[in-house]
Amino acid sequence: MLKRIHHVAIICSDYKLSKNFYVNILGLTVVKEVYRVERRSHKLDLSVGGLYQIELFSFENPPERPSRPESRGLRHLAFEVDDVAAAAAELNAKGVVTEEIRVDEYTGKMFTFFTDPDGLPLEIYES
Repeated sequence: MLKRIHHVAIICSDYKLSKNFYVNILGLTVVKEVYRVERRSHKLDLSVGGLYQIELFSFENPPERPSRPESRGLRHLAFEVDDVAAAAAELNAKGVVTEEIRVDEYTGKMFTFFTDPDGLPLEIYES
């Protein structure tokens, strides 16, 4: 029945800051951007690796996330990269702080975490 994940929706507190982060720092491609007057809300559709996958929303006064990352619900969003160390170095050069690179004890693949402007936990994981 289910074929794949269609998209992930992210609600941000500062639309301009988050748009800059996802587009200019992470390098995602803008597919479509709209402002919904009746909701006073931006909606930015972003492409990851050529596939439409992320919707970035802004809403007035969204509630904060309960905790990081062990709160109930979605734990984090992971992006696949060819080289975790190189990707982390590129993020660090752009002012994004990444955690120490770790190795998944089950797969042997490298990974690390960082956060978006709202503290949403993001991961880069070796392909």
